[in-house]
Amino acid sequence: WEPIITFVIFLAVSAFIVFRGVNKGIESTSKIIMPILLVMILGIAIFSLTLKNTNDAGEVVTGLQGFKIYIVPNFEGLTIGKLFTVLIDALGQLFFSLSVAMGIMITYGSYVKDDANLGKSINQIEIFDTGIAILAGLMIIPAVFAFSGGNPETLQAGPSLMFITLPKVFASMGIGTGAGILFFVLVLLAALTSAVSLMETSVSTFMDELHWSRGKASFLMAIVMIVFGSASSLGYGVLDFIRIFGMNFLDFFDFMTNSVMMPLAALATCFLVIKVVGFDRIAKEIEQSSKFGRKKLYNFFLKYLAPICLIVILLSSIANVLGIISM
Repeated sequence: WEPIITFVIFLAVSAFIVFRGVNKGIESTSKIIMPILLVMILGIAIFSLTLKNTNDAGEVVTGLQGFKIYIVPNFEGLTIGKLFTVLIDALGQLFFSLSVAMGIMITYGSYVKDDANLGKSINQIEIFDTGIAILAGLMIIPAVFAFSGGNPETLQAGPSLMFITLPKVFASMGIGTGAGILFFVLVLLAALTSAVSLMETSVSTFMDELHWSRGKASFLMAIVMIVFGSASSLGYGVLDFIRIFGMNFLDFFDFMTNSVMMPLAALATCFLVIKVVGFDRIAKEIEQSSKFGRKKLYNFFLKYLAPICLIVILLSSIANVLGIISM
């Protein structure tokens, strides 16, 4: 039951930051956490490349070999089905990484001043999101590959890669305790920024629609998070025997949010912009402060390509879980 204690502490910190508000809570905290996060990611990524290990066959496997596995595409045995699976996984990851269809972008966007350069902000988000994602893979893949003795199967463990495989990697290292602490502090800080953003979205909705105080809305969301978060925090522990479609609570919630709820919310957003808000109002909002250079591309994607991709992601994910197709 120890995970419950640490989860409640984490929740209390998240709720306190949101309760403090946008400027005093979220902005001031992010200014401290994000630079620390970047430095830690860079440090561990560089360290991962220096790792060496000897496998059962007596071969020396290095982090640089893992880096090659990570960077260099391998087209051997590639089929249409496998390519489709990779594309679906990549699109699903984009939802999570860019916080699409979670309400975060809309919530934070509502706090932006009218004179803010939206075009420049979009470019910065794209560059930093992609860069951090590459560094995150560089931080994990070479280390796991080296200490698995070069077994690529260990790189396909999903969410358990972080919570089960990586601790074993750190336990095998000479300075494993220090490296493990550093890595999971990094994960903690990253999770904190995400939790605060998600909680702020719900809190701001209650404040705007029901005219609640920030304190009342924060308290309600804390209760909701305790209920659902407790099941997830014990998903690999005492509640591991409970399976939903073959998944424990954490994996199930991960599937529901990333593969079902976010595509549905994104489809609803496309419909909202196309049928209710209209492209002209979107363009007018952006052109207040910057040139809308992607206007035609945006219209085409939102009207045609995005809905098709979203429907494919949704149906394929559900079919995979039900065993109709294998991904």
